[in-house]
Amino acid sequence: MSTSKRLSHVLATSKIITFDESSNFVIMSDCHRGNNSWGDNFSGNQNLYFAALRYYYENGFTYIELGDGDELWENRSIQEVISAHSDAFWLMSLFYREKRFHMLYGNHDIVKKDPKFTQTKCHDFYCESSNSRMALFPGIKITEGLILRYRNTNNQILLTHGHQGDFLNDTMWMVSRFLVRYLWRPLELLGIKDPTSAAKNNVKKNSVEKKLIEWSNEKNQILICGHTHRPVFPQVGEPLYFNDGSCVHPRCITAIEIRNGTISLVKWAIMTKPDRVLFVGRKVLETPVRLNDYFQSINEKQ
Repeated sequence: MSTSKRLSHVLATSKIITFDESSNFVIMSDCHRGNNSWGDNFSGNQNLYFAALRYYYENGFTYIELGDGDELWENRSIQEVISAHSDAFWLMSLFYREKRFHMLYGNHDIVKKDPKFTQTKCHDFYCESSNSRMALFPGIKITEGLILRYRNTNNQILLTHGHQGDFLNDTMWMVSRFLVRYLWRPLELLGIKDPTSAAKNNVKKNSVEKKLIEWSNEKNQILICGHTHRPVFPQVGEPLYFNDGSCVHPRCITAIEIRNGTISLVKWAIMTKPDRVLFVGRKVLETPVRLNDYFQSINEKQ
């Protein structure tokens, strides 16, 4: 099925959340949390991730994880992933308990679309600090897409991972998972890039983005994705395709924030004070733009 048909299906079937100027969302994707072994690309940024997520929790944000949160192509067991990064999962469980957490699946954690998987694997986890099992995401429904509907204008923002219509990562995901797990993962140590990955292949990345932009233009629809690991933040009047980047950039993670009726792109990184003291800091990469400005440009085209 083509990217256009796949995205149109996601748009037609996704859950709708209404929001306004009082709503705060942070959107992250492509954490690729692993088992903390040599192949875990997330481990280098896990402290950045925890610090950022703690900030968003304390400041009343709703956390939306936009797919590929867990690396379940390279790793067979999500329990090992949860154990390796139990602090992050503990914090996510607090978001979920307060109904401030939405998890979408991507191609690397597509097994989460099976309700049986989430009911048995995501219900609880073992917390080492309390030496007991604690609730994780009991009853969670992990979906392919999510729609944010702006209460004032009824304009909609579609959120989905962005692998839709990418033949190897969508239709043939089982074949790609096999190749990644048993072929490309060991070869990656030798410097050979995985050709199935849009994040590591610029030609493939450009092709995927072109399809996503074409659909966004065709539908006159704001679209927020991950998948390519390349942050994209259009200005008003440009194609309405956004990308939050990833949590496995070298030395930083990126995210999209929606707060006070605006949208912005930010990064979290280790920064230095004038006295050379290191700290985890937040930097705005793209100045907040009012969502109403985007919605107005959409309405003018209709």
